[in-house]
Order: sequence, then structure tokens, then C-alpha cells
Amino acid sequence: MSYPTRSFSSHLRAPSSSTASAAQSPALLARIEEKQAELENLKELRDLSAAVATQMEALEEKLSTLSDGTEAIAAVVGNWHNVLRAINMASSKSSFIEVLYLYYAQQLNRNAAKLAKTATDAGPEEEVSSSTGPLPQTLVRIPTEHAPALQVQAEAAEAAAEGESTSDP
Repeated sequence: MSYPTRSFSSHLRAPSSSTASAAQSPALLARIEEKQAELENLKELRDLSAAVATQMEALEEKLSTLSDGTEAIAAVVGNWHNVLRAINMASSKSSFIEVLYLYYAQQLNRNAAKLAKTATDAGPEEEVSSSTGPLPQTLVRIPTEHAPALQVQAEAAEAAAEGESTSDP
């Protein structure tokens, strides 16, 4: 059994290029359009990704600023008890100063009373030597919140005194 020795390629006919391109053309065109649409979508995705990256960088800067501000607020709140303690000490020192002032004013009044009593008991010779000058008046602390009302009262009293002195002659 012998087989022919002709080549197999001669038995196959190559399809004509016009019929092959005509048959593949709609499929090829559809694939090209699909790839172009995919390319456009990828370009849009790239642009959107770049925009998101830019927004994330801006957000990072804002969060950094917020973090710095939060640390500053935390430091203030952490020291707030010290601030309140200092305010309390300052207010208690001012009341302490007021108490000391009242104490020394009372001591001054007592000493003035003792000096006046010893001057009257000692006689006229010592009275002259002890009365070299008048004793200072006791200082009275007037809160500033009442000062305008007291000033109005003092001016009214002066005006009334002047009115009486001018109407007497």
C-alpha cells in the first residue's frame, strides 16, 4: 500500500482574502470599538483617580492642621486645673489681703484710741507733745462697683449744702 507522495498543502486551497476580510470585518470592527471604549473608560478612570489622589493630599494637610490644633487644645485642657487653681489662689489672696487690711485698720483704731486715752490721762503737758499732728483717718475700702452711685450722692449733698448756704443770707 503505497500512498501518493504529493504534498498535502497543494490539496488545501487558501481562502481568498476578500472573502476572509469580509467575514472578519464586522467582528474585527466590533472588537476595535470595544477596545476603544475600554481605552476611554481607562482614561476616565485615570483622571478620576488623579482627582481623588489630589483630594486625599488636601485632606491629609487639613488633618495635619487639625491634629496640631487638637494637641494644642489638649495641652490647654490638661493645664486647665492649674489655671483654675491659680485663679482661686488669686481670688483668695485678694480676700486675704482684705482681711489683713481690716485687721490692721482695727489695730490702728485701737492704737489711736489708746494714744488718745493716754494723752487725756497724762495731763496737759504730755497732751501738747502727743498732739503734734492729727491722727490719720482710718481708710475705708469702697468697692468700685458702688463708686458711681456714691459720687452722685456726694455731688447731690454738696449741691444741697451750697443751696442752703446761698439761701441763708
